[in-house]
Amino acid sequence: MRISAAVSGASGYAGGEVLRLLASHPDVTIGAITAHSNAGTRLGELQPHLHSLADRVLVETTVENLAGHDVVFLALPHGKSAAVAAQLPADTLVIDAGADHRLQDAAEWEKFYGSPHAGTWPYGLPELPGARARLQGAKRIAVPGCYPTSSLLALLPGFSAGALLPDDVVIVAASGTSGAGKAAKINLIGSEVMGSMSPYGVGGGHRHTPEIQQGLSEASGLDVKVSFTPTLAPMSRGILTTATAKVAPGFAAQFGGGQDLAAALRRIWVDSYADEPFIKVLPEGRWPSTKSVQASNYAALQIAYDPNVNRVVACCAIDNLTKGTAGGAVQSMNIALGLAETSGLSFQGVAP
Repeated sequence: MRISAAVSGASGYAGGEVLRLLASHPDVTIGAITAHSNAGTRLGELQPHLHSLADRVLVETTVENLAGHDVVFLALPHGKSAAVAAQLPADTLVIDAGADHRLQDAAEWEKFYGSPHAGTWPYGLPELPGARARLQGAKRIAVPGCYPTSSLLALLPGFSAGALLPDDVVIVAASGTSGAGKAAKINLIGSEVMGSMSPYGVGGGHRHTPEIQQGLSEASGLDVKVSFTPTLAPMSRGILTTATAKVAPGFAAQFGGGQDLAAALRRIWVDSYADEPFIKVLPEGRWPSTKSVQASNYAALQIAYDPNVNRVVACCAIDNLTKGTAGGAVQSMNIALGLAETSGLSFQGVAP
């Protein structure tokens, strides 16, 4: 029995990516495709790469158009999903690709987003400890942000194992311009981006900071504090995250430092992700690249131990639109509905 799915915000990058994945999902039939200002437009005019859906016409994002489906994907701007979701039937699986339902702390939401908190849904990062159990049978799922996905995947094993300290975590991540959405902005046009990199949200100002802290704190049982700096890279899609944290003295003391400690730390990451279908810890000496995971739901990771400062350095590459958004949404849908977790997601990356 096929599952009917509606996709809102289908004219944007995230909505288009959800449609790209669903179009080849063996268990899904695509129902309503909705938008706001672009309602009435053929999808092929806005998403020309979606050939099999090119003649579909976008309809208004209304509860009437979204209701009646088994699954509704909300790829709407932050702060816009909650009002729509509240009106959808309780037995509809609603997957929010926006930020409205990710954070547990209402005060943090209001601080970074400036509006009332809409509540917290099960978090759609299956690799987070205990996440799959919470996603099974869920009817409401909050998809993680793209930066939190790569940051959490980079450091989760170390914090889950009690190997890292919670108070000096530094994360720097470079993202392609699609992470900023499809709206026209001067700083994102080609002549501004080509051959240039620039930071933004510096000094704890980026709204994904509390989401990263939330995930690492949940995994470790500690109050993890993160210094997070995003940067804009001259590429259309992809995230490369470099995350560092100090090794806990108690853990280090078990191995006496040096190569024994480095090997023990590596074993944590390798063992933690050994059975994960989409997480690849690379062989020693190989480092992740965004190109290697482009358009796929895979994450490529590598770690090293820096004895000079007693820190783990973890690098993670993902495609921000796939594993960082739409792929995570479809993966979570599969779990919630009891489908094979990899269904519709087993495609490899593309090269060159």
